[in-house]
Amino acid sequence: MNNDAITDMITSIRNANSRKKETVQIFATKTTRNIAKILSKEGFTESFIDDPENAKNIIIVNLKYRGKGKEPYITTSKRISKPGLRIYSNQGEIPKVLGGMGIVILSTSEGILTDREARRKKIGGELLCYVW
Repeated sequence: MNNDAITDMITSIRNANSRKKETVQIFATKTTRNIAKILSKEGFTESFIDDPENAKNIIIVNLKYRGKGKEPYITTSKRISKPGLRIYSNQGEIPKVLGGMGIVILSTSEGILTDREARRKKIGGELLCYVW
């Protein structure tokens, strides 16, 4: 059993995108809910909802595609900080992904934020994942 909910979330979304699925079910934690909220707000996914049958354990993420070929908006996602090796960054060292086209999701003292929000607030934190 894997104890890393963020890696499970990223892998589930990546697998669903490769199979051109409309939705994906993800184990719900505070962190995965916040990441799903960020992905929706940044336009990488349509939306997310708590599963009405299993409100505390599952969230459903509606994936977003473009064109007739159903090209996913999330082309690449990668976990940075892992349970065995945490990666931290201060505000000046937060990486930019594809010159600002992608996002870095960070866990900060003010919650889960994107790289742009963290730079604007001038805070650093743990680098959770890249998405582009």
